[in-house]
Amino acid sequence: MTNDQNNVRIAAEFLEEKGLLEPEFGLILGSGLGELADEITDAIAIPYEEIPYFPVSTVEGHKGQLVYGNLSGKKVIAMQGRFHFYEGYGLEAVTFPIRVMKHLGVHSLALTNAAGGISYAFTPGDLMLITDHINLTGQNPLIGPNDPEQGPRFTDMSQAYDAEYQEKIKQVASEMGLDLKEGVYLGLTGPTYETPAEIRMCRVLGADAVGMSTVPEAIVARHAGLRIFGISCITNLASGMQATLNHEEVVETTTRVKETFKALLKNALIAL
Repeated sequence: MTNDQNNVRIAAEFLEEKGLLEPEFGLILGSGLGELADEITDAIAIPYEEIPYFPVSTVEGHKGQLVYGNLSGKKVIAMQGRFHFYEGYGLEAVTFPIRVMKHLGVHSLALTNAAGGISYAFTPGDLMLITDHINLTGQNPLIGPNDPEQGPRFTDMSQAYDAEYQEKIKQVASEMGLDLKEGVYLGLTGPTYETPAEIRMCRVLGADAVGMSTVPEAIVARHAGLRIFGISCITNLASGMQATLNHEEVVETTTRVKETFKALLKNALIAL
């Protein structure tokens, strides 16, 4: 057993002792979206700093705890706040919670994020179903020795975001009367926002939205054999499409649309 495997086991056993048993879905809740975890019933909340080998979230709008319980008829583990490469964590630490969720029994992972809109069809406040991603971070969390007990050496990413889940979520959005956008998410490291020239490059490469998370998590989730769906909240237009960019706008936009976002996620869980 590798050190990473051993750390995953220790963290998972700690959580099992706290009552986190037989979860089905993992939820990673991005900037301003953590309130969904407050709607989990029969909840058990555990601050990250209490969990062995867990990093600590340092980003404004990220509460920094795991919440386990029932949501939309499913047993879920929600991360109120994720970890980012730009915080100084290695990608093994960034994706460590996904390994732990897998060990606990999660079979599917919902990835949410705040993203900048690159597509001219988007406006701030839109929700975008992630159909695919582009990894432009220059990093990959699977670099290094591969543990075959955790996943294959070469992971197929040709259908990273589960096609069946996407169809069901689109149906849910239609029934809600929600104009759910679709598109490709491009991941960069941050923490700087992109330059206008970089956004023009991203658009040429085929991206519809850009952000600083999600891609490493999706890669590790697929390596672990989890089914994935992802939804971005388009919080602003990307660099060069509006005058300035700041995190306050991200939080303001997610706050404005959070009820719609929460409703979509809850209804999606019922359908999946």
